[in-house]
Amino acid sequence: MVAVGAAIVLLVAIAVASLVPSSTVGTKPNARTGVEEPTPYALVPASAEPVNDRVVFGDVPDDVERFDTDSSFYFVTVTAPSQSVLSWVAGRNDPAVSFLTEEDKFGSRTPTQRREINLQAMRTAEQEAQFLALTTLGYDAEIVPGEVIVQEVLCLEVADDGTCALFPPSAEFIEAADTVLEADGVALDSVADLSAVLSDKQPGDTVDLLIDRPEVGEMTVEIELTSSPEDPDRTIVGFRPFDTQVVTLPFEVDIETNQIGGPSAGLAFTLALIDELSPGDLTGGRNIAVTGTVDLEGNVGAIGGLPQKVSAVHQNGVDVFIVPASQPELQSPEPGEPDERQRLDDAGKGQVQIIPVATLDEALAALVELGGDPVVPVGAR
Repeated sequence: MVAVGAAIVLLVAIAVASLVPSSTVGTKPNARTGVEEPTPYALVPASAEPVNDRVVFGDVPDDVERFDTDSSFYFVTVTAPSQSVLSWVAGRNDPAVSFLTEEDKFGSRTPTQRREINLQAMRTAEQEAQFLALTTLGYDAEIVPGEVIVQEVLCLEVADDGTCALFPPSAEFIEAADTVLEADGVALDSVADLSAVLSDKQPGDTVDLLIDRPEVGEMTVEIELTSSPEDPDRTIVGFRPFDTQVVTLPFEVDIETNQIGGPSAGLAFTLALIDELSPGDLTGGRNIAVTGTVDLEGNVGAIGGLPQKVSAVHQNGVDVFIVPASQPELQSPEPGEPDERQRLDDAGKGQVQIIPVATLDEALAALVELGGDPVVPVGAR
């Protein structure tokens, strides 16, 4: 009877713990203020999925060859669901779980802004992947300037606690995800057009901007200009724009990006597209996971959630993971700081080979060392 009673109490306790939010027991310091805050969410592994299956070709000229592949590059995703006390207890020592405050997960942006920013970042990653892949293979591709979309308002001065001590005057009127359509009545087709309008203005001058805000519509705002924190002689509005350049390709190719948020699959897209259009097999007959942003010059940039992605790679049976060399987790720790590289190894159960690369060329060289075939440009076939 005692054993049965204890079992019933334990089951009830587990059921209650699975319903009570983790914010009742879990806290962490706010990155900006240092104040302890509840952690109702956690960044956890999501999936590792083949990229090659997402490459779609339209009408391809007869002289463009496509090649079958026996394996695939994998892009990797993470998710940040709500947590219960039970999941907090189970995950607090798991290297692939990072508990999050409200600010960690959502920042200060609205749901509409987050959605628009993620979509734009994904479009940019897809365009850059297509341009890099085709030019690496020797095809001609052109870059056409795109519209002016606000990625974030600049911070002109950072306080000692990491918060922004000084925003530009424009911060009162423009927001992330705004599209700037006109400046002083001049239609803007690119960031260069905006720079031309500002070229004869000084800090303190004003400019009328016609902006289009998601779910709000068009509005005209008068902005006081300021000087660039990097170059005091340059007059700016005070925001960082998205790279919205559009790639013109010699033939139709697309990468299905549904259910992918953000630009972290850029390098995986690039390698998969090269693999589809190059003879041989870049992967050497094995599945290889890849993460990292990539720009038009082929530089690979850092991403978030690397421990969670290493875990997702391991859970999906992939044992090689190409990652950005600039990841903070791969840098030598300061005295007294934890060794984040060990956390990556623990997240992959010691069974995931992590290969850091700084550029697309380094990634291609790493694939050759793993047994993959080198890229053969169209002019050399």
